[in-house]
Amino acid sequence: MTEPAWEPEFPDEITTAVPHNEEAEMAVLGAMLLQKSVIEPISSVLTGGAADFYKPSHQTIYMTICDLYAASRDPKIDPITVAAQLMSSGELGKVGGAAYLHMLVQSVPTAAHGDYYAEIVRENAKLRAVLTATRRATSRALTAASTAAEILDAAMADLQAAASGAPTGDVQLSVAERWMGFIDELEVGTDPNALDTPWPDLNQVVELKPGQLVTVGAATGGGKSLFGMNLAAHVALTRGKPVLVASMEMGGSELMARLTSAEASVPLDRLIRRKLDEADWAKVYKAAPAMQNAGNFILDDSANLTLGKIRARMRWMASRGTPAAMVVADYLQLMTPEGSKSNATRANEVAELSRGLKLLAMEFEIPVIALAQFNRNAVGRLPQVTDFKDSSAIEQDSNVIVLLHRPLAEDGSDTGERAGEIDLIVAKNRNGAAGRTVALTFQGHYARLRSMGRM
Repeated sequence: MTEPAWEPEFPDEITTAVPHNEEAEMAVLGAMLLQKSVIEPISSVLTGGAADFYKPSHQTIYMTICDLYAASRDPKIDPITVAAQLMSSGELGKVGGAAYLHMLVQSVPTAAHGDYYAEIVRENAKLRAVLTATRRATSRALTAASTAAEILDAAMADLQAAASGAPTGDVQLSVAERWMGFIDELEVGTDPNALDTPWPDLNQVVELKPGQLVTVGAATGGGKSLFGMNLAAHVALTRGKPVLVASMEMGGSELMARLTSAEASVPLDRLIRRKLDEADWAKVYKAAPAMQNAGNFILDDSANLTLGKIRARMRWMASRGTPAAMVVADYLQLMTPEGSKSNATRANEVAELSRGLKLLAMEFEIPVIALAQFNRNAVGRLPQVTDFKDSSAIEQDSNVIVLLHRPLAEDGSDTGERAGEIDLIVAKNRNGAAGRTVALTFQGHYARLRSMGRM
């Protein structure tokens, strides 16, 4: 239990001098076991994850707590539940038994200071990274493995990575290192890391690339939730990639009704009212195999969803071996801000959420689809990027912006020459043409959007 996780590069290293604070590590874990509200603030400080802990047993306990927290809408986190989880994985004895978990709780001066203890743990982890970088440079110099200039450059890169918390190692950054991989992508003809949408016309204009924040805006009832669920279902069910839908607007039952309606072509109102006829049941049974095998299609309707909870859910998916290929957040302005100041305006809070989703996309290297609401004054006219409710920062943070517009009659009814249609206006597109409009068929009764000519 006392074996250090950090291993020295030199045999004569005095391991007792390795930067670490066992009391702070115990206090962090004890605070998490005592009060689950501190788990998110602590995890946001420990950017290195479990590796920020010096002791392997503490790493195991931390990962177990995070997994339990992410696996349930209302997680029960205490020494008993964590001990049960560790026992089921065969690791309880390795961390010191249930008695050690209770000792962690007793070691906490106050759970409210959990993020402060976490900062101490994180600082020591960064110091260990600095030591590793300097000793690696020393080893290269002693063996004359490279020229002095090359050793210095490598050392500077390692030290910068240690200071920022970025991973060290063999990272390919130069043009020379990237070139052949780029040529391979050109020969294939597509970006292997990009995702497509279920609408071929939109695919001609927009490509969903890793690290992008794609914002889809609409007025109330304008079809943004349909867009998000249809896109998520395409990536998860058709392309077979793990997807997370974080819904702040609908519960799990309503999400399942909309998904089933779109996939089985059963009228949505019948599914919601649970009034199906024999023909409807036949369609539901036909769609059943795809639904029963959709274990990687995660619908999270947890109350008060925050960026921390979405990040925790993504880590939980990764721990299962199915890291999310895309995240859909429905919708941005309903998200709960973390650590908001008492004097913060709603515009500032939404700006923080928008920036947080962008950083989430970059951190996990996946596209994040943020659905967003328009202001009331956008109803009845062509929307603009300035119509987003509560904040103009959404426009700045987004790589791609798609505005949804339904060409309704003057009385608001879905009649006229373009009845049953919806326009997807690509208002911003950093990697392609902007200003394009793609018309789709709006099938609200089936909770889906379809390409023109497809029924």
